[in-house]
Parts: sequence; C-alpha cells; structure tokens
Amino acid sequence: MLTTVDELSSRRKTIILITCCLSLLISSMDATIVNVAIPAIRDDLGAPLSRLQWIVDVYTLTLASLLMLSGAAADRFGRKRVFRIGLLTFALGSLLCSVAPTIEVLIGARFVQAVGGSMLNPVAMSIITTTFTGRIERARAVGVWGAVVGISTALGPMVGGVLIDSLGWQSVFWINLPIVAVALALTTAYVPESKSARPRGMDPIGQALAIAVLFTLVYGLIEREPAVFVVSALALAGFVWHEARHPSPFIDLRFFRSFPFSSATVIAVCSFAGLGAFLFDMSLYLQGTRHFSAVHTGLLYLPMALGMLFFSPLSGRLVGRYGTRPSLLASGILMSVAAIGLTLLHPDTPIWQLVITFALFGIGFGMVNAPITTTAVSGMPLDRAGAAAAVASTSRQVGVSLGVALCGALTGAGLWWTIAGFAAAVTALGVAANTDWAYRSRDRVAPPARTEGPRSCRMTRPRPTRSGGSSPTW
Repeated sequence: MLTTVDELSSRRKTIILITCCLSLLISSMDATIVNVAIPAIRDDLGAPLSRLQWIVDVYTLTLASLLMLSGAAADRFGRKRVFRIGLLTFALGSLLCSVAPTIEVLIGARFVQAVGGSMLNPVAMSIITTTFTGRIERARAVGVWGAVVGISTALGPMVGGVLIDSLGWQSVFWINLPIVAVALALTTAYVPESKSARPRGMDPIGQALAIAVLFTLVYGLIEREPAVFVVSALALAGFVWHEARHPSPFIDLRFFRSFPFSSATVIAVCSFAGLGAFLFDMSLYLQGTRHFSAVHTGLLYLPMALGMLFFSPLSGRLVGRYGTRPSLLASGILMSVAAIGLTLLHPDTPIWQLVITFALFGIGFGMVNAPITTTAVSGMPLDRAGAAAAVASTSRQVGVSLGVALCGALTGAGLWWTIAGFAAAVTALGVAANTDWAYRSRDRVAPPARTEGPRSCRMTRPRPTRSGGSSPTW
C-alpha cells in the first residue's frame, strides 16, 4: 500500500528533500568537475580533441534524449522505483568511468552514467512536487533545490581541482559513489512510492527520431562530416510529421505556436551553448596553454561560480516582480561582453582580465535560468506546464552539447564571436517575448483562464506597479 502525502511527517519530508538534493548535487557537480578533468584525461589516455568532446557530449545528449522518457516512466511505473534504478545506474557508470583504460571505454561509461542521470533530476523534482503539496512549503523546497544548483556549481571546479591534483582524474568519478550510497539508503528508508493517476502515453518512434536528430547533428559538428546533416534534416522532418499526428506525442508541437515558449527554447539552447563552450574551452586554455594546475584552474572558475550562485536567486526575484525582460536583457548583454572579451584571449592575458571575464559570464548566465523556465510555462494550463518545463530542460542539455561541439568546429576568436551572437539572440528574444504580439500568440495556445480570485495560478502578462515596474498576475 502506497504511503499518502498527508501521512508524511515534517521530519520525513525534510529527509526526502535532502535525498532529492543529493541526486542534484552529483549530477550538477559532475559537469564542472569533468570539464576541469579534460586536460588530465587527454594527457593520460592520449585522446584527440574530438574524443574529448564526446566525453561531455555523450553525457548531455543522452540526458537530453531521455529526460522526458524517464519522467513518463516514473509516472507510470513508480517514482521511487525509477529513482533508485537511476541512482544505481549512475553509480555503475561512475565506477566504469574511473577504471576506463581507453578513451572509447570512458565515452561508453559516460553513456551509462547519463542513462542513470536522466532518471535523477526530473524524477526527483516529481517526488518533491508530490511530497510538498502546500504552496508555501513547495516554494521553500524548490528554493532549496535551486540553491543546491548554485552550491554544486561553485564547489565543482574547486573540489575537482583538488581531487585531480591529489588522486588523478579518476577521482572525479569516485566522489559520486559515497553520495549515491547515502541517497540510495535514504530513498529506500524514507521515500514513499507514488505513481501518476493518469500516466502519460509513450511515443517510442518520436523518441527515436529525436535521438537521431540530436546525435547526428552533434556528430556532424564534432567529426566534421557535413553529409551527416542530411540525415539530421530527414530525421527532423520525420519527427515533425510523426509528432503532429501522434495522439500522445513525445513533444507537443502546439507549444511552439506560443512565441514565448519558442523563445524560451531558443534562449535555453543559446545560453547553455555558451556555458558548454566556456567550460570546455577554458579548461583546455588554462591547463594546456597557460599550464596552470587543476587546483589553480578551479580557483579561476570561482568568480564565475560565485556569480551564478548569487545572481540566480536574484534573477528569480526580479522575474517575480518585473517579468522576464530585465533578467534576459542583463543576461544577454553580460554574456556578450564576456564572449567579446574572450575574442582577445592570448597566452599572456592578465589574470585580472580573466577574473573579470569569468565573473561577467557567471553573472550573465546566473540571470538566465529563472526566466527560461518562467517563459516556457507562463500561460500554460497546469496539465501542460510540466511538459513545457521538460522541453526547456531538454533544450538546456542540447545547448551544452552544441557549445562543446562548436569548440572543435570553430577555434579562437571565431568560437567566441559565435557565442557572442548567441548571447545577443538572448537579448533580442528577451525583448520580443515580452510584446503584445507574443502574449497573443501564447494565449492562442493556452486561452486565459476564466477563474477569479487568488486561487487562479496562471501567470499572465506583467502589469505595472506603483514603483514603475511590473509584477506577475497569479
């Protein structure tokens, strides 16, 4: 018999939240730690640049491909069950990564790790939303969840640097094992099983076509095989045709008729492409070109991590009070300035200039997360909001994959001018998504609710306040 939410004590709910945050800790910290380890892996395994790119991209592409499927599986077969399988698979992948004798085996192990990772964050968020049912307690729980992202991002480079210099690159995967063990024990003891009363339908053909689009696109960029893009185009056409006719599609294409939703998807890809390129290329530059140690590299990442840590929650408050436009404008401008500054990068760039650039990029990127999610789900009915947020999360992983792939296709100033263009697109879309025309396109997809009073929870167009700003209407 399943335990109901009402039967859970405050203490047990807290333990459930801690358990879910542990899964977020390892999956978020993994990205920055692995990037810091890339130069050491290259030296130890003799890997070329394209193989180094696949270490990151096979992970992010697999996440992007399986996030929505994992969420649907958890709703259908049980959230606790899928979460535990995810933890065990992630631990197995981490162990295989740490003992990989060749770069090819390491890439395969990263795939296994990503399969497990796809079952962690979306399922953990689902567990949180079903555990914390009150509006205030849920907001606090999600706030803690968001803070863990900033903390793990800040800790990742420094912890990774110390581990790599002390124990070798394999240790960045060892650190996952004790955390997974604790999370698995707490899940078994405290997390109740739950399922959706109306689980989403499955769409294996749409899933397969989406995977084909993503992997062939990134493969063409990394391996520099233009002919592969023909396969990407055919797979994309097949995906659109199939999804438009499927009764329970993998991605509901009607969402994209809403310009705010479409802009959120593009903003996620552009901003996270910048992050992927920044983390990957800067690790190679700092440890390869500048010959800094892994610890020194981790310290230089600290201004970026702190910028993300402090400005992510600030951006959330700004979005709540003034709408998404100010945060998106600030994000696009700051990341553009940082990317343009990196076009002047050379082997003797002063440290103070690097610190300022890293800080600007971190602040800019920290401002973009809250408006992405808000723009994606704003105006969507409650039964569509989860799917809309899942598409935004998938777009983030696609963006990271694209950014890392571009590090091989473009070099030097060309890479950073491209990233500056992506950041400029964030600014432009931040303006366009907050126009009357954009709101009308959104309302045609999800007509305004006719409810009145405080029980209505659909965000509508921000309205002016006495201070001259605007605030969302709930």
